[in-house]
Amino acid sequence: MLTRKQHELLMFIHQRLKESGVPPSFDEMKDALDLRSKSGIHRLITALEERGFIRRLPNRARALEVLRLPESVQPSLASNRAKGFSPNVIEGTLGKVRPAVRDEERLPVVSIPVMGRIAAGTPISAIQNHTHSIPVPVDMLSNGEHFALEVRGDSMIDAGILDGDTVLIKRQIAADSGDIVVALVDEEEATLKRLRKRGASVALEAANQAYETRIFGPDRVKIQGRLVGLIRRY
Repeated sequence: MLTRKQHELLMFIHQRLKESGVPPSFDEMKDALDLRSKSGIHRLITALEERGFIRRLPNRARALEVLRLPESVQPSLASNRAKGFSPNVIEGTLGKVRPAVRDEERLPVVSIPVMGRIAAGTPISAIQNHTHSIPVPVDMLSNGEHFALEVRGDSMIDAGILDGDTVLIKRQIAADSGDIVVALVDEEEATLKRLRKRGASVALEAANQAYETRIFGPDRVKIQGRLVGLIRRY
């Protein structure tokens, strides 16, 4: 599921590519979505790219490619195909009969502990103890130890992380600037935010314009892990 702004931006890019074959500029996207700055467009594009809807083409300015559209607009694509138009998207499989998967072809899964809830908003009490476990396909994980957390709050919605989602976290004590991390503030509050390193300071950045970026001294923030995946139930 996309947020309203993510959906609007995806459809604006798709329509512009369909009409002219050239993606819109960041200024055009900003004006079309009535945003005050291009930083909001950067966050929306990153969220769409992370969720597999678009791709940024390397070594080309303004180069965006639409990989797929939400299932809700697929019927209109079918009518376009009947008129001879072939959009640059990957065709979905909704409604198609899939062949049965043999047991030996199923992806192996591992059991990942769910360690309670994490705030995507105002920080909450530090991460709780192991509550239960969930099965996760191994191809969603990398090497190392992993755990899961249930998201509460809306401060990361522009990164595609919604209230009620379950995030998969690789346990580590360091991360790169720009990574989405679980950060422990003052040894007692845990939050899910994008990490930004600003000189000797550490910034925890939300992906929602309603929330301010919080800046701390390096001794006040400890990295508990880095986001590597997300599970959503409908």
